Amino acid sequence: MNLWVTGYRSYELGVFDSRDKKVEVIKYALQKKLLEKLDEGLEWVITGAQMGIEQWTCEVVAEMKKEYPELKLAIMMPYSKFAGNWNEANQESFSIRCSLADFVGEVSKEKYKSPMQLKNYQNFMLDHTDQAMLIYDPEHEGKTKYDYEMIKKYGEQEDYPYDLVDMYQLQEFAEMYQEKDSF
Repeated sequence: MNLWVTGYRSYELGVFDSRDKKVEVIKYALQKKLLEKLDEGLEWVITGAQMGIEQWTCEVVAEMKKEYPELKLAIMMPYSKFAGNWNEANQESFSIRCSLADFVGEVSKEKYKSPMQLKNYQNFMLDHTDQAMLIYDPEHEGKTKYDYEMIKKYGEQEDYPYDLVDMYQLQEFAEMYQEKDSF
């Protein structure tokens, strides 16, 4: 199984420091959900490189590969020079995440030119994955809204399941994480 993982950008969650407790909870949730997917035949996690859920996914998969070396990570970018306009610290973070991946590629070999490149990226991800997992809540919109709507629409025509981890589930994971730490 190839799984597309996406979700909120870090700033949409109010996370501006990698040591924020929210990041630990989200990584915990990602790991738990990915472990479930491993039982279902997960082979490749395919994600983008946006700051937030996508980059945290890279870290979680890299950590899980120590115990599950058969698990693979691919980072796909919608266009060339994806992080080119980011500040130096974010570019370094991006570079580190790319070094964790088994495969890094871009859908368009050109720099950003139009929103069509983003639509082509979505189509590529749908064509190259079997299902998706989103850390996203439609009641709390963010940029992931566009991926969510595309995935939902695609799933109406094709057999394409998706998991939506919403704010209520994140709260449950936060409680589980807290209980785990209290033992």
